Formats: sequence, C-alpha cells, structure tokens
Amino acid sequence: MNDTAIKVENLSKVYRLYNKPIDRLRESLGLTKKNANLSREFYALKEVTIDVKRGETVGIIGTNGSGKSTILKIITGVLDATEGVVTINGRISALLELGAGFNMEYTGIENIYLNGTMIGFSDEEISAKLNDILEFADIGDFVYQPVKTYSSGMFVRLAFAVAINIEPEILIVDEALSVGDVFFQAKCYRKFEEFKQMGKTILFVSHDLSSVSKYCDRVVLLNKGRKLAEGKPKEIVDIYKKLLVNQLNTEIQNTAQEEPLQFSDQMWKQNLQVNPEVLEYGEKEAEIIDFAIMDSNGVISNTIEKGTMFQIKIKVFFHQNVQDPIFAYTIKNILGTELTGTNTMYEKENIPPQEKGMVRIVTFEQEMNLQGGEYLLSLGCTGYKDAEFKVYHRLYDLCNIVVISDKNTVGFFDMKSKVTCE
Repeated sequence: MNDTAIKVENLSKVYRLYNKPIDRLRESLGLTKKNANLSREFYALKEVTIDVKRGETVGIIGTNGSGKSTILKIITGVLDATEGVVTINGRISALLELGAGFNMEYTGIENIYLNGTMIGFSDEEISAKLNDILEFADIGDFVYQPVKTYSSGMFVRLAFAVAINIEPEILIVDEALSVGDVFFQAKCYRKFEEFKQMGKTILFVSHDLSSVSKYCDRVVLLNKGRKLAEGKPKEIVDIYKKLLVNQLNTEIQNTAQEEPLQFSDQMWKQNLQVNPEVLEYGEKEAEIIDFAIMDSNGVISNTIEKGTMFQIKIKVFFHQNVQDPIFAYTIKNILGTELTGTNTMYEKENIPPQEKGMVRIVTFEQEMNLQGGEYLLSLGCTGYKDAEFKVYHRLYDLCNIVVISDKNTVGFFDMKSKVTCE
C-alpha cells in the first residue's frame, strides 16, 4: 500500500505580468511587434517538491506572497500548474479562502448539497450527514438564507462543518480558521485532534505559529515561491523568525541547499516589526535610541516561545547629565491592560549617574510565562531630579510580542501546575 497521501514534484506556477492592461489584449490579439517585450514572468512557485505521508499533519508557513495558498489551490485542482506533477492518494476535502466552492446566491443547505455532489456523494449520502454538519456549524436558521447574507464568521463555520463531516481522507485548510471566534476555533482544533487519532492526513497553511508548533508533525517553509526549509516545527519556526526580521540570507540558489545565516550590522530595532504610530513623550535629557527583543537563541525577534528565556534590551543616549536614571518595560494585552513589567528600581539595580554623551545598555532577562497570543511592549527611561519625578523618554506600544505556545491555561499567566492523580 502506498504510504504517500500527497506527492508534489518540481511544481512551478508562472504568471505573466504586463506593464499596462492594454498590453495583455494586444498580445492576445497578435498586435505586437516582433520581439516586443510587453510582459515579464513571475514565479508564484518554482520547483517545489513536497511529500506528505498518510496520517501526517503538515503545516506550510511563509511570508505573504511566498506561494502558500497557490500550492494548496494547485493540490486541490483550483489552479493548474505551469510545470510539475501532483499525485493525490485519497479523498480530499478542502477549506480554502472564503467563497471557494460556494455559490453565493444559494442558501446554506443548497451549498452543502452542492459541495457534497462535487466531491462525489449522492444526495442520500449527504442527507445522512446533514444533521452532523448543521450541528457543527451551529448557525441556526441562517442555513436557509443565501450565503451572501452571512457574516464571515458564519460562512467559515458552515464551510468547515461541510469540509470535516464528509469523511475526507485528506483535509486541506488555508488560513480560514482565523476568521471564526475563539470558541469555534477551539472546536475546530479538537476536530483536528480527532482526525490525527483516526490516521487522517492534514495539510494546512497558517500564520498562527502556536497552532503550527502544536499540531504539525512537520513544517514546510516557503519563501518567494521556493521551498526554503523543511523539518520539525520548532526548527522551521526558528528559521522563519530569522526570515521575518531579515536575519536570514534569502538568496536561495537551489531548493536543496539552505544558505548560511547572515546577521545584520544595522540597529537592533530594524530587525523588529515596530509600530509606525508609537506614542512617545518626555523631556529627552535621556533618549531611547535602540531596543531589542531576543529569544533564547539570541535572535532578535518579535516571536518568543512560551517557557523559554528571553531578553529585552534598551539602549539609551544621554543628552544631558542624569542622576540615577530608571529603565523600565511594560507588557500589555491588545486591549491595553497592563499584564506585567518591571524596572531597574524594582529590581534593585541602581544605575549610577550618567554624564552627557554617554550610552547605556540595560538588559532585562526573564522567562516567558504569558499564554500564547499577541501583546504590546512599552519602554521608558525616567528618574528623579531634585526629588521631582521626571520622564526623560517613554515609548508606548512600541512593538508587538507574539508568544508561541503548545499549551495554554486559564487567564494571562501559566502557573506551571504539576498534576498528580492517585
């Protein structure tokens, strides 16, 4: 028995890009001059090879425009490849971007039958599964309304309910789960677990690195249409983090050879995703001129794995003499609630007086115990002058911190409980 569910061999997808819309028409009508160069080739995918074994859960990650959705569309038959071969062994159910496979004028019920028929089920077989689909989707009487009236959340509920209740051997999901609410997402991931236990094959694209780390047996990293790396989730996520902050040489000569890491001599903050609308104020006798978030591998990154050590570094230039400066950071959730933070005074780290022209670097090192999710970092340099509190420089919501976690508990912090059962 063949143990390969999906085999992608030397897959390429080329689009022709035209300088002007009229050039496409002229070329199609043969109205161009000989050797006229009205278009150029763009490779959405180039010579990508991937094998997915039966029962594997494989994630595909990469920056926007890396070819993730394109490869899923080719595998599911929505797009044709320019070159290469795709071999499928098993019945596929796919949940691609919103709208794929649905007729917007049809009701939800009509679309359930439409999708089932396209996959190869009879009306009787679809009717037998209808209650399970409706129970999972849980959108009430909206199922009798045209789907063009649905919210994005209702749409993805119905689409996922159809995709997972038609007994697929291979489930393919493209980012769509990010649309549903947190409760529906939890229900979907429980279904993922059931599928894994049943030996089903799952291939999915996601920007949620926590889900990739938790559910995937293997991860493929695409970049600019090429396969950059493939391997265990943690290893590939680490490479992806370097890619996000331009600390990885992305000039790939071929898909089989990974280029050496290349670190930048630029300022730390240029390797991070920084808020362009950061709120800053202060008298600037001392100024925060650079900062960094460093993961446990010493890589500057907005992404930190839960349970690992990480550093927050602050570099301050002193425009004037400052007596006893205080350095601080605060981490908030995206609703603006302060969750944690500290400063050099709380930590009983007394900073000596700083003279004009000096540069001081302060490093806060700690373990990341926040739950998986997205947070906001603020930095500050304050102090006292003649017993009066002074704000020299504060930067609010300076950048985000994404925490990757394969186990979340209740609330904001993990208490690291150890459970015994007697």
